[in-house]
Amino acid sequence: MTYDQPQPRSRTVDFFSHQALPAPRVTADRARRIAAEHFGLDVRAESLGSQQDANFLLTHDDGSPAAVLKIANPAFTVTEIDAQDAAADLIADAQPGLRLATVLRDTEGSRMTAAVDTDSGPVTARLLRHLPGGTLSGPRHLPPRTVAAMGRIAGQVSTTLSGFRHPGLDRVLQWDPRHAGRVVGRLLEHVTEADRRAAVRSATADARAALLEVADRLPRQAVHLDLTDDNLVRSPDGPLPLPDGIIDFGDLTDTWAVCELAIPLSSMLHHDGMEPHHLLPAVRAFHEVRPLSADEATALWPLVVLRAATLVVSGRQQAAVDGDNAYVDAALDREWRIFEQATAVPAAVMTRLISDALGPQGPGRNTAPAPARPLVEGLDPARIAVLDLSAEADAMDHGIWLEESAGDRLARALLAEGARAVATRHGHAELTAAPALSATSPATVATGIDVWLGEPAALHAPHDGRVVAAAPGHLAVTCAPYVLHLSLPGTVEPAPAAGAPVRAGDRLAALPAGARFHVSLRRQDVTAVPPLVRPEYAAGWLALTADPAPLLGLPATAAVTQPDLLARRAAAFAPVQEHYYDNPPRMERGWRHHMVSAEGRSYLDMVNNVTPLGHAHPRVEQAVSRQLRRLNTNSRFHYAAVVEFTERLAALLPDPLDTVFLVNSGSEAVDLGIRLAIGATGQHDVVALREAYHGWTYASDAVSTSLQDNPNALATRPAWVHTVDSPNSYRGRHRGEHAARYAPEAVRVIDDLAASGRPAGAFIGESYYGNAGGVALPDGYLRQVYAAVRRHGGLAVADEIQVGYGRLGHWFWGFEQQRAVPDIVCVAKAMGNGHPLGAVITSRAVADRYCDQGYFFSSTGGSPVSSIAGLTVLDALRDEDLQGNAARTGAHLKSALQALAGHHPLIGAVHGSGLYLGLELVRDRTTLEPATEETAELCDRMLDLGVIVQPTGDHLNILKIKPPLCIDPAAADFFTHALDRALTELGPRPPRP
Repeated sequence: MTYDQPQPRSRTVDFFSHQALPAPRVTADRARRIAAEHFGLDVRAESLGSQQDANFLLTHDDGSPAAVLKIANPAFTVTEIDAQDAAADLIADAQPGLRLATVLRDTEGSRMTAAVDTDSGPVTARLLRHLPGGTLSGPRHLPPRTVAAMGRIAGQVSTTLSGFRHPGLDRVLQWDPRHAGRVVGRLLEHVTEADRRAAVRSATADARAALLEVADRLPRQAVHLDLTDDNLVRSPDGPLPLPDGIIDFGDLTDTWAVCELAIPLSSMLHHDGMEPHHLLPAVRAFHEVRPLSADEATALWPLVVLRAATLVVSGRQQAAVDGDNAYVDAALDREWRIFEQATAVPAAVMTRLISDALGPQGPGRNTAPAPARPLVEGLDPARIAVLDLSAEADAMDHGIWLEESAGDRLARALLAEGARAVATRHGHAELTAAPALSATSPATVATGIDVWLGEPAALHAPHDGRVVAAAPGHLAVTCAPYVLHLSLPGTVEPAPAAGAPVRAGDRLAALPAGARFHVSLRRQDVTAVPPLVRPEYAAGWLALTADPAPLLGLPATAAVTQPDLLARRAAAFAPVQEHYYDNPPRMERGWRHHMVSAEGRSYLDMVNNVTPLGHAHPRVEQAVSRQLRRLNTNSRFHYAAVVEFTERLAALLPDPLDTVFLVNSGSEAVDLGIRLAIGATGQHDVVALREAYHGWTYASDAVSTSLQDNPNALATRPAWVHTVDSPNSYRGRHRGEHAARYAPEAVRVIDDLAASGRPAGAFIGESYYGNAGGVALPDGYLRQVYAAVRRHGGLAVADEIQVGYGRLGHWFWGFEQQRAVPDIVCVAKAMGNGHPLGAVITSRAVADRYCDQGYFFSSTGGSPVSSIAGLTVLDALRDEDLQGNAARTGAHLKSALQALAGHHPLIGAVHGSGLYLGLELVRDRTTLEPATEETAELCDRMLDLGVIVQPTGDHLNILKIKPPLCIDPAAADFFTHALDRALTELGPRPPRP
């Protein structure tokens, strides 16, 4: 007897003995009366919806929840309901970190249940504990933390129920995957669309066949069987959807233990943006709590498919028999989406990914067996050029990967250079398949190899076998234990016919010089494998294939196993040097406003103000390379580049700023700027703005007050540093027109310091509030503050490290927006387009006073290479009108972001100018409560959608938008569209009932 055949009749519910299980017909008014008559509650009742039960939220007159009234389906016996209540109590006692909707008890400790009459007949009603927070229902995208939490809860429930026994578990439910084949067979007629009906029938048959191989070895136990997004309640204590509550034990039964995980996995698939690979954190989390066996891992995805098929047919049937059930009707579309996603990737692919998620699965990729005869007779493997199309290949330089037919052109160039043939690599990501902008990862990983021939050649059978398929342009031949698939030019006729046996060495096809063909080896039980697959699924697809390189006499290109690169980084690289993202993509290439991962995905870079010209700018690369071939030394030697660069830099600043110091970073620039001011004035106190970051050296860190960079920043300042209020006109103490008060308050602090006998030697501040999210300083702020510090003998130091160099669009320097001229300007980041370069520009009088403190020297600051890099950046900024582009594209982008604010209440403000923008996210536009957690989640989702963006500000609730200045309007639009999608998917915070 197979696992889903009819079982002996049970005294409890048997789905197959009923035509249907419509929910009890109980109105809200009737529910209110039941609560009053049977439980003594004077409450209001609101329907919560259910497929087979009737559920009502009971509330007091003030709106506070009293309980949930659950009226069970008439088909469910008291024994079954008792089992459900006992299981809930057991989990509540064993898992104190979880909230359970247990049955309420009266003053004597008895469960509050009652037998009541309804239009559907006598039923059992009971009062359950109400769990505040709301369920995970709805289309909202589920972040990895939520997915993992759902898997972890399922593991906790499974572990707790493993020893639970009760006669009420002996049930035959339509939701039990053991009976899925019968359920689908009985209800499939309710799916009226022929194509959908065929898809459900086929998927069910395939999943059942896969399960048959392991069904007898799957352990059984008590299972909740409905830990879906509808029945997991989110914690009310935070803004993100993190579940900690469980409701509805109505499907409790005895079945395969692994079903406890399959059910929540399937329920996630209808949420916005969710794909099968997004569910793997739940698998890992479940496995950590309740380890899965190899057989359970094999069964898991077929069970997800069976659950999806059951949902589709059951939903259609329930809608037919329970026509006015809005809950059922609303579920039909999402049930079909669950089915589409569950079957979007072959079960064999997902099974391999699931197995990999549980731990290493032995040797890496499969390799073709050594051929008895070479595939291409007479081709010397030494004359085959291997074409590397990966992100790390030199051939991909200068954006070649974006050119149409780049791979074909590169291969033919190698043939022209004398190669007899060219072959790509199996299992490697081909960057040439990646578009510059994509909201979904492109298919880049090769499941076979492409071969180009430099001269005419014949293809031969590498082993004895049989022709599986033959048609113009395609041939498939068994090549034990695989099938060899050859995709040929469309006009090429294979030599053997379908079904014909072949011997090793038999001719398969003749190809002309210049022909390109594709070779793949697939498992014999696999019908179709795309030539390129998406990286998230590559491990699963590659497990169905083998590297065909040995058929050409080439060594296999199997991946070399090595310790995780991120773990190696953590072991060797000081952890305080953090990285973006918890699970960051490995970036190995950049081009213009794109960064490229090792998996061949191009991301839009919205944060790299280090590379204003764009990544891998050819002029910078060529100029630096040329200078490295000639000379690189320190600036105490005499050479032209340092003179030309410092002259050009000084010419960009107003009088009297005419003298330049060159260093390697912004931190060094600020440190030197402070030292210059103190040395020139003889006054050792410094006034700094709060909520600012200036660097990591002793002096630059001392004046940094960003709480995110140092939570103890204000408490640990040395005595010589004095701070003034952040002049933030959006969320500071003085907002809007009242922001004009900031400057007089700062002036008063400076005056009071002088009156106390400690006049400030310097005032330092970003001239446009970069670290706070691109907030412009109030009009006239710097003029007043600079005047005050100078009145007491001090100097004004402008930190232009983030906002200078044309990024603001309308102004080359931030201080120009304030119509003020500082005494010392510190600049870095943009100066070298990624080459370490910084500068301090001041007057000759201030620079000369440094001599009183000794001499200044920086080994590589102002070196020939650094100077050439700096000169080339200035040339490109001018020649490519990048400051103008910052103004034009920045205005276009800011306008689009402001338009988004009209649709998304999470957007509080759009700050900034040019291409230094800040999108501030708040939970309430009146209180300005920072949306810190939401911002972090948004950044992670944007990465999924192909955009790199990061938070800034003391509350980390501002998206810092500072892309390379070469960004174009199309990329800006891609960013805003992705942002609109992500904000929609993540949705507003739900009400808390």
